[in-house]
Amino acid sequence: MKNRLKVLRAERDWSQADLADRLDVSRQTVNALETGKYDPSLPLAFRIARLFELSIETIFQDEA
Repeated sequence: MKNRLKVLRAERDWSQADLADRLDVSRQTVNALETGKYDPSLPLAFRIARLFELSIETIFQDEA
């Protein structure tokens, strides 16, 4: 699954650790999300969308 996390994070000048703290996950989880190695759970996807004040579909795109 493609996502815009890295771009959205960079626009706010947040490190992966900053984003991880805001989402209550590990920095490794943020890295795995950004590189597409891990798809978020639905609750995490909603937390990410609320944090960035965007819809889930705006952040995450299905590659199919």
